[in-house]
Amino acid sequence: MKKALKESEHLVRLAIVLALGLMVFLLIRRAVVPAGFGQYGHYRPGTLQDVRARPVTFAGHALCEACHDEIATKKAATKHGKVACEACHGALAKHADDPSALKPVKPDPAVLCVRCHEADSAKPKNFPQVVSKDHSQGNSCGVCHDPHSPKL
Repeated sequence: MKKALKESEHLVRLAIVLALGLMVFLLIRRAVVPAGFGQYGHYRPGTLQDVRARPVTFAGHALCEACHDEIATKKAATKHGKVACEACHGALAKHADDPSALKPVKPDPAVLCVRCHEADSAKPKNFPQVVSKDHSQGNSCGVCHDPHSPKL
């Protein structure tokens, strides 16, 4: 029996070292991980307050449509109907609060359109894709297409 204990002494030491390592890990984890972590999945609850404290920057589609109803009606009948205005024109909460405070940017169609429509094998085959250099012969997309009512 003594021989068996003597031969397994290294295993006992290993178990003690692993147990001490686990205890040290748990103590460090308790000190580092914020309280409530995991309450809402892989997030800390304090994040919600941090996000709520930030100023609102996006106005939202409905607010844009309230003032720009003719463009919204025109756009709604097209494939761009569900694309939010601020996806192209940027965050416009300040403009919605005071239209003279911030003028929306009129994006360059040659830069904007290719964000979504430049040919890419990762996009679905039924999504309109072009090779902009070949498609436009150097012209901006806005020469032939109205972004609010695009036609092929």
